[in-house]
Amino acid sequence: MRRVLFALLLTTLPAGAAEDIVSGLSQDQIEINSSYAGGEIMVFGTVERPASPAGRDIVVVVRGPDTVVTVRRRDRVAGVWINRDAAQFNTLPAFYFLASTRPLGAIADAETLDSYGLGAMHLKPAAIVSHHDPLPFRQAAVRQLTAQRLYTESPGAIDFHSENLFKTVVPIPASVARGQYTVEVYLFRNGDVESVQSTPFFIDQTGLERRLYNFAHDRPLGYGFLAVFMSLLFGWATSVLMRRPGD
Repeated sequence: MRRVLFALLLTTLPAGAAEDIVSGLSQDQIEINSSYAGGEIMVFGTVERPASPAGRDIVVVVRGPDTVVTVRRRDRVAGVWINRDAAQFNTLPAFYFLASTRPLGAIADAETLDSYGLGAMHLKPAAIVSHHDPLPFRQAAVRQLTAQRLYTESPGAIDFHSENLFKTVVPIPASVARGQYTVEVYLFRNGDVESVQSTPFFIDQTGLERRLYNFAHDRPLGYGFLAVFMSLLFGWATSVLMRRPGD
């Protein structure tokens, strides 16, 4: 199956055209249910009208959906730990995966990485709300998201099956957010971006989980009352079942 997918990328193109990249996904939608424990997708591609492999790099980025990340710093005051400061980063991706042929610093300069948001520390929030230097808070946010397997950077994780045909595998953890994601494949030549291809894919819930999600968002008041009622019902049922004879 994968050989067929790779073969579909090979097309006849006019001679003398600029070097370009074509990529695809093993699937464009992941359906999540109660038994979902994580999975993966494969990103594959080929370099069209290739020049010399020397000086050429591939970077694959999967990101989305945008979210607000808040980081709080706790200090000990009079023996009690309290939140003393915080920073809020708007429109950071809830999930970020990057694979590259080499470490990013060896592929392009910091200005280019900033321009394309390549690397977790090169992502640009739409707004930053902080009373102090936000850099330590940003570093803490990246560490936390990395520990949760929601942010991953994998230099050297691009596998070439020939001089121009490549692939990488993207792990999708069970805790990933539902929504629309974007897969971006970059072709670099001597530190400059030669070609970029972007492809969307979706992660969504199915079955009972999807119906409960829709109900909670479409009718939040009713969902709240139902949650309270179910809690009371289960509490009462537990007390009845655990009651000892003679009580």
